[in-house]
Amino acid sequence: MRIRIVDAFTDRPFAGNPAGVLLLDDVFPDDDRLQNVAMEVNHAETAFAHRLPPGGEADWALRWFTPVAEVAMCGHATLATAHVLHTTGAHEGPVRFATRSGVLVATPGPDGWITMDFPTAPLTAVEVPNGVAEALGADPLAAYDTGPDVGDLLVELADERTVLGLAPDHKALMAHSSRGVIATARADDPSRGHDFVSRCFFPNVGIDEDPVTGSAHTALAPHWSARLGRDDLTGLQASRRSGLVRTGLRGDRTLLTGRAVTVIDGALLA
Repeated sequence: MRIRIVDAFTDRPFAGNPAGVLLLDDVFPDDDRLQNVAMEVNHAETAFAHRLPPGGEADWALRWFTPVAEVAMCGHATLATAHVLHTTGAHEGPVRFATRSGVLVATPGPDGWITMDFPTAPLTAVEVPNGVAEALGADPLAAYDTGPDVGDLLVELADERTVLGLAPDHKALMAHSSRGVIATARADDPSRGHDFVSRCFFPNVGIDEDPVTGSAHTALAPHWSARLGRDDLTGLQASRRSGLVRTGLRGDRTLLTGRAVTVIDGALLA
């Protein structure tokens, strides 16, 4: 199988979030095979896609695996897959993916930008769970459940500096959500090109810190759109690699826009 490594939510290599992308000739092989490939790739997610018969509600079937588990939603690996389809000529125009989160559409734009249409995460305010502040090393101002598809605890912190300075106890965070914890704050200086900042910690799926997380922005978009009074925002996910995600809140759907770069193109021999 041909395998590509794509850096997503960035316009340059060695930044953003890397994802493995495999376009399959036929239906998905057994789950153990997919999981073993994702374990070998050892990035936050590896995406597997195959073409569907014409005339249906979707063009390609798409699944995502971390090194240890299949996930219900992944933004950066969807962006990476759409990038591969468009740059290789395997698909032209908007592409509809059949996924565990329903049909997701990725539409190419000018200069390599791709806009994805995802379900908006349903936010529910909750009490800050006991132990979260200690695990993060900071006191949350508020906490929210992000629903079953995202599966995170979203916590708002006092300011951008606090988010950037977090050094959490990842093992201690495991008890507080099915996937992990999103920490976020308002941007200190929006003139620098972003309206809010976030970091994402997902120890329950084998990822202590994810570099740039599209699915998290389906929760960050409604949170910050309500707080800032605008539907269209830009989020900076801060990490060693970092990346920008443009968000557009459209009711029960959230538009996620970013760019991607293919950095490795090779063959899976095993």
